[in-house]
Amino acid sequence: MEKQNAAAILLLKQATTLNIHTGNLVNWSRLKKKCPSSTSEELQGCIRETLSEWCTKIAPAQEKEAPSTLECSLTQTTDAIIPEEREELKVSVKLFLSGSDPSSIRIAVDLACSTLGVSQLDSVIIVSPPLPEGVSLTLEHLQPHWEELESLLQSHKIAAIGTSDLDKPLLEQLYMWAQVKPSSNQVNLASCCVMPPDLTAFAKEYDIQLLTHNDSKELITETSFQESVSEGVKDAVVVDWSLEWVLRYSVIVKSRGIIKSKGYLVQAKRIIS
Repeated sequence: MEKQNAAAILLLKQATTLNIHTGNLVNWSRLKKKCPSSTSEELQGCIRETLSEWCTKIAPAQEKEAPSTLECSLTQTTDAIIPEEREELKVSVKLFLSGSDPSSIRIAVDLACSTLGVSQLDSVIIVSPPLPEGVSLTLEHLQPHWEELESLLQSHKIAAIGTSDLDKPLLEQLYMWAQVKPSSNQVNLASCCVMPPDLTAFAKEYDIQLLTHNDSKELITETSFQESVSEGVKDAVVVDWSLEWVLRYSVIVKSRGIIKSKGYLVQAKRIIS
């Protein structure tokens, strides 16, 4: 075990990209033992457990290979969709961005498609990167990310695109500017127990579906991410790893409304000084 952990530390030290896939959480017996109190706690636990188990499967010979991209996944819990079932299933994604590079959206969508074995995601809801304290989200912040989503929709990688936590003025600005209109907007009921009447009226007039969620404003901080990595790979140097994005997916059986699979994909980059 010590040799495997040492190999994992070396691989992390030499890689520049880290991809983490939790696999299907529906099959995770360890999550049933202790129910997470929040989605943030769930994600941190998933990162920790996935990396911990990944460490046990590393062969010492891998130390010499030094891949630039590390793929850390629990293959036995991964549930790729077989083509015969695709029409019966809805694949929904919520993408939490940490960096400002719009191209990361395409990377995340492509990785989700390849992981789940599909050519198109049914819906993608985007969460803008955290802003400095005192800075409010504006249309200018949203535009480059929305243009990337529009491009993915036009190339048939996504069927519908939506937003999260936009108030009525900002949702209206985005709707009037966008070529492809948002089909949905998520509202956090923890900060708003009743849907704002102006938002409800606007959404009804322009046929935008209002959904609710209970995610934290920032799903996972850089510090929490680094802590989860260091707990999964003991004694690993984590300060130079920066979170790029977190993608949460769910696969729902349309006719029964039940979740067939759900999980997280996470990407981080190592900052080379």
